[in-house]
Parts: sequence; C-alpha cells; structure tokens
Amino acid sequence: MPSRLSHRLAATLIFIAASALWTSASAQFGSKLTNQGSSTVTTPHVQAELIAHAPQGVTPGQPLWLGLQITHQPDWHTYWKNPGDSGLPTELSWQLPAGLDAGDIAWPVPHKIAIGTLANYGYEGTVLLPVPVTVPSTFAPGPLAKDITVQLKASWLVCRKECIPEEGQFTLQLPIRSTTALNGAAFDAALKAQPQALPSATASDARQARVDGDSLQVRVQGLPAALHGKTLDLYPETPEVLHNAAPGTQQWDGTVWTARIPLAEQRSGSPTLLPVVLAERVQGTTPRPGYRAELQVLGTWPAAATKAAVSPALEAALQANAAIASGSGGPLAPSGASSLTLTAALLGALLGGLILNLMPCVFPVLAIKVVGFTRHAQDRRAHRTSGLAYTAGVVLSFLALGALMLGLRAAGEAVGWGFQLQSPAVVAALAGLFTLIGLNLAGVFEFGNMLPSSVASLQARHPVADSFLTGVLAVAVASPCTAPFMGASMGLTATLPAAQALAVFAALGLGLALPYLAASLWPAVARALPRPGAWMDTFRRFMAFPMFATVVWLVWVLGQQSGIDGAAALLILLVGLGLLAWSLALQGRARRWLGSVATVAMALLLWAFGPHVTRMADLAEAPASSTATTAITAQSWQPWAPGAAEQLVASGRPVFVDFTAAWCVTCQYNKKTTLANAEVLADLQAKNVALLRADWTRRDPRITTALAQLGRNGVPVYVFYRPGKPPVVLTEVLSVDEVRSTIAEL
Repeated sequence: MPSRLSHRLAATLIFIAASALWTSASAQFGSKLTNQGSSTVTTPHVQAELIAHAPQGVTPGQPLWLGLQITHQPDWHTYWKNPGDSGLPTELSWQLPAGLDAGDIAWPVPHKIAIGTLANYGYEGTVLLPVPVTVPSTFAPGPLAKDITVQLKASWLVCRKECIPEEGQFTLQLPIRSTTALNGAAFDAALKAQPQALPSATASDARQARVDGDSLQVRVQGLPAALHGKTLDLYPETPEVLHNAAPGTQQWDGTVWTARIPLAEQRSGSPTLLPVVLAERVQGTTPRPGYRAELQVLGTWPAAATKAAVSPALEAALQANAAIASGSGGPLAPSGASSLTLTAALLGALLGGLILNLMPCVFPVLAIKVVGFTRHAQDRRAHRTSGLAYTAGVVLSFLALGALMLGLRAAGEAVGWGFQLQSPAVVAALAGLFTLIGLNLAGVFEFGNMLPSSVASLQARHPVADSFLTGVLAVAVASPCTAPFMGASMGLTATLPAAQALAVFAALGLGLALPYLAASLWPAVARALPRPGAWMDTFRRFMAFPMFATVVWLVWVLGQQSGIDGAAALLILLVGLGLLAWSLALQGRARRWLGSVATVAMALLLWAFGPHVTRMADLAEAPASSTATTAITAQSWQPWAPGAAEQLVASGRPVFVDFTAAWCVTCQYNKKTTLANAEVLADLQAKNVALLRADWTRRDPRITTALAQLGRNGVPVYVFYRPGKPPVVLTEVLSVDEVRSTIAEL
C-alpha cells in the first residue's frame, strides 16, 4: 500500500531533525567548554549564574553589585569564608573594565552542616554571594560605548558525602546608561542575610574571649533584644581556631551572652582579635539575621599545630574522590539504586509507556499501525514479524533518546524529558513531516509517483524495516507526552548509573509497544481484525485529519517559541513544501517544469523565511522579583521565578506551581480541564493560594534545576508548597478530586 512509503520519508526527516538538534545542543555545550559569552554554568551538582544589580546604570557614585548565584542540587552544599572542618570557600577572580574595583564578598550568614563527627559552615539550596563594585568619578567608557563586559573566573568546592572541586568562567554585559534591576530582590535578600556589625560597646569587657586551658570563654554584650534568651550559633571567621563540631555550653547573664567553646584539636592560629558571627539557632536552612562582633582575646594560647594547606579531613576526601575518578577516567558516577527502587522505577516506566498509548499525540501514528495490522491479519507470520519489528523500533528509539539526554546531562547541559521540542528547528521539521504524511494520506500525492521506482519499491521488499520505522515515528510524536507513573521513573534516571537509567528508558518503550506486540503474538486478536477491503482507503484518507491537527498543534508550539512571525513563516514554508511534493508527483513535462519552479521557490522561501522560524522571540522583561511577594495578590497565574515560591511560603501563604510547556499535550489538557474548573479555582481562592506557572516551552536551565530538585525531569509537574510542611507533588494527569482534597489539607 503506497501510504506505507510515508514511513521512509518520516524516518529521513526524523533523522534530519535529530541531527539538527544534536548540532544545536553541541553548539550550546561548546560555549560551556570554551566558557565564552555565558553567564551561567551548569554542572551535575550546581547551577552557577553571574548576575548584576545596577538600578541607575553604571554611573559614578551609584550602587553597582555583582554576584555569583549558586543553586545546589538536593543534599549538596558549598562553603562560607570559614568552611569549618572540611571544605574550601568559594573564590571569585574578576576581570573588570579599567577603573572599576570589585570589593570582597558580602558573605551571607551560613548554616552549620554536620557530616559525621565533622561540622562545616556553608550553604544549601540557593545562595547569592554579592560583591560591591566601586565606579569612580574618573570612569570614562567612551562616548559611543553602550555597555561594559564583566568577566569572572570562579572556583568552588561542592560536597555531599563526597567533595567535587568545580570552576567556571562567566561573561556578562551590562548597559551603561540603562537600569539593571531584574535581580534586585535577590540582592536585597542577600544583603539582609549579611551579618550586621554590633554597635560600639562602651565597657572594656563587653565583647571579649579569654583562653582557659583547652577552651575559649566568650562574652558578648549588646545583642538585639530579640535574641535575648535564645540559643545562638557562633561562627568564627578565622578557621582552625575553635572546635566546630563540639556543642559547647552557653547561657544568658541578663543581657550578656556567654559561652564556653573547646579549641580545635588541630588549631593552627593564635589570634589576638577573633571576629565571629552570631545568629539564632534554627532547624534546617531558614534564613535569619546575624550579627558580627570582634572579640578581644585575652590569655595565653596553647602551642599550635603546624598549619596544613587544607584540612586533613578534606585532604582525605579529595584523595578518595581522585582514586574513584581515576578508575573511570571521568567524574564520579552515581552509586546506583537499590533493587527495590530500580524495580519500582522499571514498573513505573512500563505502566507509563502503556498509558502513553492513550495520549492524543500518539493516536495518529498508532492508527496507521492498526491499518498495517489489518493488512497482515490473515498472515500470522507477517503479523508477528511486523509486531516484533515495531517493538524493536520503539525500544531502540527510546534507548537512543535516553542516551542522548544522559550524554547531554553528563556534558553539563540542563535537559529533561521532551527537551528536543524546545528547539524550533525540531518543531518545524516535525511539522513538515506530518504535513507530508497528511497530504499523502489525503490522496493529494503518492510517494510512488514522485520517487524513483527503485526507492518506491523498498516498502514491498522490506516490510520489516517499514514496521521498524513506524516505531521510530511513534517515539518521535510520543516524546513530548507524559503519562501517569512516568514522572517519578524519568526523574530517577538523573541519579542512576547509565546502564540502569537506560533500562528505565527501555521499559518505557516496551510499555508503549506492548499492546501491539501482544496483538501480533496472539492469534485471536488477528482473527478479530476486519479483512482488508475498500474501507481501508476511506480510513486512510480520514487519518489525514489527525495529522493536520498535529501540524496545527506544532505551529502553535512554534508560535510560543518564535512568536507570531515565526508561526507565519512556518505556515508559508509548509505551503511551499506541499506545492513541491505535489509538483514532483506529476508526470512528464508538467513534472519537469513545475517541479523545477517549485524547487527554486522552496529554496527561496527557506532563504527568506527559515531564519524567522528558528529565531527565538524576545521574552518580555519579567517584573523584578523584589515585587514577587507583593504582586501576587489577585487570583491569577504569575510567572515562576527561582525563589518566588519560597518567598511566598515564608510570608505564610501556600503556593501552587504548574510546571508546563506548550508542546506538552498532557499539560494543555490539564490546563483546560482541572485547572480551569470553577470549584478548584474557588478552593484556591478561599485558601489564598498563590498561583505560579513555570513555562518550559523554551530551554530554561533554572526550571530544569527546579524539576530535578523535585525528583522529575519532564513536565507536567504540579506542586503545592505549604508553610512548615514538605511540598506535595501531584500526579501527571490531574483530577478535580485530587486537587481539591490537597487544597483542603493546606
């Protein structure tokens, strides 16, 4: 049947689209390898971004702040200026235009991170390390200069139970005369987290520390009244002086805080002035104000140990990591999941792939497969061979897609499930593919009339390959969909070794192919299928309409990425593609002349309109995150930004975040049904729930990182954040009852 020849062209176009995607991804990664022109560096453990705050532009006498914002993966941390027992502080080396001078890091108050018998001082979650920059009155960038270029080389040590030294080079351009204030809230929060200097004390013994044997007696007066009677944490700025893990003793003597803290066993310094930071002891990593005091040290220090370049604990950790890494020739590999966890992930992927057959994005290709089954219904051997070939195409395509995703992640790219549809070139290629298939199914042209006879006869000579390519096509259209049970399994692949992660992808593919594999192996199913006949031609033409509906959806997706001009350009190219296919299917002189004209016309259309298709539309400037908490007052969806949910929850307000994408069919279904339900909206309003929407239509490493922190790597993901409680992640296909019952528990 000629329609099956469409699968040959389908495979060719999918290969072209995948090649374009790989080229794009390689180019993006190449910028990270060379570290040129990027303000963001992503590793498997952190995402680091160079940001700025210059509300009055780069002007003498006006504030200019630069900062490195580090977002850690769950359970990973970096270090404060005094890292504690095992660690290294983050170091920043600036390359600024002549005249500008960068100050020291305004370190936020750290948290104590206990690891076994050690205690470190550092940061988890998201932290901003701000740096003030002085713009002198002599700063003269030139009359034609519109912006300045800031370059930063940063190095940090990121640890969980193991420690990984990392570094990155960052480049950021700042307008000289225009405002740069998008990150104002982040800098405001970081500066509020910087310890405040205590007022000058009048009494000579108001703030002092006295050496008493193997301990230090600390006495601090003048702390704010809000801290009186509270248990405090003391963070010494000078390393290797105090025993960081020892609890010590403390008490309040009226308004004076006193403490007895053991000295470090490997103490390497004997300072006469000991600067410390004091903050209320809290659970977790909740931000709290800190206060800085400089303690006069009295008494005689015991003999100090020889100072080491790095602490013995850190040296041992780094040597152990180096030994492990040298065995694999690369970075540390994930340790793997337990057999129970891996079994649950494989079962979830299998069930998710099975349910994926019911998603509307897969229906057009699967309907074509049903027609193929019907043709072989009376030939059991051909029927079985077709089912096995289709299954092989599905499973191998999922493995290839999974391997590409894992490879990009290992290379530092922040990608997740459905990442290929974040590329306008891939979306446009798929739109062209489905346009040609739709026109062929509708009878506008036959591939056998436009291809050489040797090519046109391939499907008759290689039916197994034809079924295999149908499986490839099914994966191409199924990849942007997410079904129940898929989310947790796909998210787990980020933490698994490559072999286990690929096994999860294979289970997903097997689930998608399972109904048709079972049908091909079960004779009763074959006997139940209708016999071939005239109805098949009618059904074939009918199936053109789901194909065209898929094209409409893809054009809409591209419009979200490239704007209305990009969508219009794609429509023009699709018209030209249809004309070219029709003209090449003609016979004789008409084909020769019209085909030549259509070929030239298509080349001109690609030259004129192709750049509009692949050009990303400019995003409107999001409102400054400083207004995130106050701006979300009405019952309406607001754009998601890193830290916005946490700010709202800190103010006592519950938050609902919708991680979505235009190319995600499941997302759009939930948005038009459950999330538009009047009862759901009324419940959200009654509980004063803030609504945030994280749009992943275009590649956004910040959203990818947020999804990874939730144990997911694809959309949709729906999360309720509640004050004082852990977040609640809902299922992929939402129901009204599920959402309402969760709201009732807020």
